[in-house]
Amino acid sequence: MLNMEVNGQNIHITLYENSSTQEFKKLLEEGTLTLEMKDYAHMEKFASIGRNLPRNDRWVTTRPGDLILSEGNLLVIYYAPNTWNFTRLGKVENLSEDELKNVLGKGNIKATLTWCA
Repeated sequence: MLNMEVNGQNIHITLYENSSTQEFKKLLEEGTLTLEMKDYAHMEKFASIGRNLPRNDRWVTTRPGDLILSEGNLLVIYYAPNTWNFTRLGKVENLSEDELKNVLGKGNIKATLTWCA
């Protein structure tokens, strides 16, 4: 389970099984990852993870709560739908769509990610 802390709120994310998530888990096992995530188009927050991961891109339509790898090095959490060629990493488990929008708020955020085996 991945924990993403934003504004004092813990967001629990279950990761899917693919080569992208395997490498992402290895990155998180090195230690906590803190990202300054920018808001884009009032539908997502994104940030570079500082390295490229394997891509398992598919043409998908995101839903609120989807955690996505974009371009091999961008971590994106969606709070509105978008259709593009992405790699699915995981899904928020503990918040509704409205709760997620409230936690992520408007504008940029700081997110702290930790791996909880």
